[in-house]
Amino acid sequence: MATMSAFEILGPIMVGPSSSHTAGALRCARVAASLMEAPIVRVTFTLYNSFAHTYHGHGTDRALVAGIMGLDTDDERIRDAFAIAQERGLAFRFELGGDDAHLHPNTVDIAMEDAQGAHSVVRGESLGGGRVRVSRINGVDVDVSGDYDTLFVAHRDAPGVLADLTYLLSEAHINIAFMRTFRTERGGSAYTVFELDDLPPASLLTELRGRANIFTATCITVPGSSPASSTAPEELFDTAAELLETCDRLHLTIGALMAVREANLTGEAETVAAMQRVLDVMKAETTEPIASPRPSLGGLIGGEARQVAHAGTAYAQALMGEVQTDAVARAMAVLERSASMGVIVAAPTAGSAGVVPGCVLALAEHLRLDDSETMDALFCAAAVGLILSANACVAGAEGGCQAEVGSAAAMAAAALVQMMGGDAACALNAASIALANLLGLVCDPVGGLVEVPCQNRNAIGVACAFSAAQLALSDVKSLVPFDEMARVMLEVGHALPASLRETAAGGIATAPSACSVCGGCGGRG
Repeated sequence: MATMSAFEILGPIMVGPSSSHTAGALRCARVAASLMEAPIVRVTFTLYNSFAHTYHGHGTDRALVAGIMGLDTDDERIRDAFAIAQERGLAFRFELGGDDAHLHPNTVDIAMEDAQGAHSVVRGESLGGGRVRVSRINGVDVDVSGDYDTLFVAHRDAPGVLADLTYLLSEAHINIAFMRTFRTERGGSAYTVFELDDLPPASLLTELRGRANIFTATCITVPGSSPASSTAPEELFDTAAELLETCDRLHLTIGALMAVREANLTGEAETVAAMQRVLDVMKAETTEPIASPRPSLGGLIGGEARQVAHAGTAYAQALMGEVQTDAVARAMAVLERSASMGVIVAAPTAGSAGVVPGCVLALAEHLRLDDSETMDALFCAAAVGLILSANACVAGAEGGCQAEVGSAAAMAAAALVQMMGGDAACALNAASIALANLLGLVCDPVGGLVEVPCQNRNAIGVACAFSAAQLALSDVKSLVPFDEMARVMLEVGHALPASLRETAAGGIATAPSACSVCGGCGGRG
């Protein structure tokens, strides 16, 4: 996780409403499709756990079909995926696998048939924030997460095959970081996953496919992953303690350190361009829904951001204050855009996407910061999100809403402190306070839709971030440091029953008033 990109935390840039159930689902299907050599003509998706309960309301069904066809997470044609599939002659259907405690909360089996008659079944898992993993291929357990460039070879379990494979890679001067072989039975089918320092050239793939006992060879690219760097820049970190020590040693703010770290991993020009795009999308997502509200897919929200913004003149001075009122309206706007399948930035997830941009852009406007200074604050938020992704979780299906809005509030609190001139220790203290104050927050979307109570919880996440930042800047200390708080959040998330982790089977989702309105929104499968 040390080499995770900042744009896996502030990203993906995606069509809403859910980073795990929409963007992650799409990426699972794209990876599965990449294993087939000919166009796919027929596919069956079997959905488990949270996917099975909420797939329709989250747009998971459309996202999976879009992924099979190769669409990207920010392609607005996702909402029309069924019609496009029909035009292309792709037959698809969905089956419910139900609940299985042995599987990841967001699991899908993808059974494909291509134009040449080849068949394959791939199990994908959506890990949160758009990150995915392949855990099974054709009945054989594997572990493909994209941490390294990956070569997948299907072959016969015969003597000399592995020696031949490793020899060919050696001749191409490609170093093997890890190699795992899985087989169905002695002498039967086998699969070898090579994690490499460099991707093999197309000519080598062609040579592999022509060898005796080799059925297929393909490179697997996992969208949203950052292959491990062959270098170890001193700016890498996994924990808050490591981050703080490095900031002190290099005399950098958290945002500056994260920016330098990203530039060392991907290049300075690429880093600046990527963050500029994030900022541009954030500016649009926080303002356009206020100017021109649109109803959500489920019809449960739409126009609330404008109401808060317009009523601010009457209530801001006595209640939230001008800047926080602006931040809340912006945060709510993002959820409206997401829930209508508009393009947003997951930060760190789609369900919590309003908190960071709402806070950062509202304060940046108040302080009259330029884009460079604003992007520095976003890098600060990304650093905190990276620590939570590495040591806890950011997916509601795994850790409840505390993992989504709680994480976003912690990220925003740290960014606010940095923008106000606080040092790295103060920013991390604010992040710990924010996380503590949303500990135990459950994930209970009405009808399985990222609309209610998600929009209002983004508003509360903003309030939490502002309060935590002011407490930290006032030298109020959190008894529990951020690294410990991250572990506590993870433990609490795992202790929550499944009904309170994005299944729409508990909490507000089961209140009589909620049940009376969600029948028409098609939230649960």
